[in-house]
Amino acid sequence: MTTPDALRAQLSGVIAFPVTPFHDDLSLNVEGLRHNLQALKDAPICAVVAAAGTGEFHTLSPDELRQVIEVTVAELGGRVPVLAATGINTALGVQLAAQARELGVDGLLLFPSYYPTADEDALLAYYKTLADATPLGVLIYSRDSFNPTPGFVQRLADAIPNLIALKDGQGDTRRLQQIMHKVGERLLWIGGAGDDAVPGYYSIGIRTYTSSIANLSPKISRQLHETAAAGDSATLAQLMAHYVLPLYAFRARRKGYEVSVMKRLMEKIGLVGGPVRPPLADLREPEYAELEALAAIWR
Repeated sequence: MTTPDALRAQLSGVIAFPVTPFHDDLSLNVEGLRHNLQALKDAPICAVVAAAGTGEFHTLSPDELRQVIEVTVAELGGRVPVLAATGINTALGVQLAAQARELGVDGLLLFPSYYPTADEDALLAYYKTLADATPLGVLIYSRDSFNPTPGFVQRLADAIPNLIALKDGQGDTRRLQQIMHKVGERLLWIGGAGDDAVPGYYSIGIRTYTSSIANLSPKISRQLHETAAAGDSATLAQLMAHYVLPLYAFRARRKGYEVSVMKRLMEKIGLVGGPVRPPLADLREPEYAELEALAAIWR
């Protein structure tokens, strides 16, 4: 078993967030997932998360999640740490945490609760219940309605011994700096709002980020990390302008496009994507022609 400290020590650089491919009837495409993961086998990444946000965690049944984790561990386990998502509510979260450990993952990413306006004491109990259900290292994901204050992150760090990191999905570097100043080195800080946020994250000292672009080119993800960490602002700006910003502008058009654009673009470059499950939105027919221009860059 990977200890929390050992996992934390390995999380430096790019964490890949693979998509979960579906067939046209929205059933799980296990062989498509296997194909995509094989393309990551020699990639310059430090970890991979099985079926997280980009992987449509919220739309999967526990059995489907089991299949995704099994394939991910089989393809990448031992090469890099494999993490799995859990959360939504305590009963399901504890069940998924136990399932993930049985399947050989190295750590867990804790998603926010289904209840968006929970009291802080109750929310602390939620995260502690999930973390106490496993000896593995856990990362808490700040996203959507869960936008904690510095004081609350300190409470989480104090109450949960196996909490090793906070993954920020808000992209608010001002608030994140305040949290980092309050909590210090007790936690590892992970940039998780998107590849387009790398310049901002790295300007405040973060050196690990989660990349959906790793689905298309882990090499570009790694270059973003290396140029930002080295302070090579000119090369970083070129990478952002050529690869990242046009893609993220397309993704920002419509809710759900942060996943569906990635999946449809993957199909254009020889990988497997498929449709997204509702309530995520798939591309409109006229937009497929526009996607071809992006595909020419990513090929």
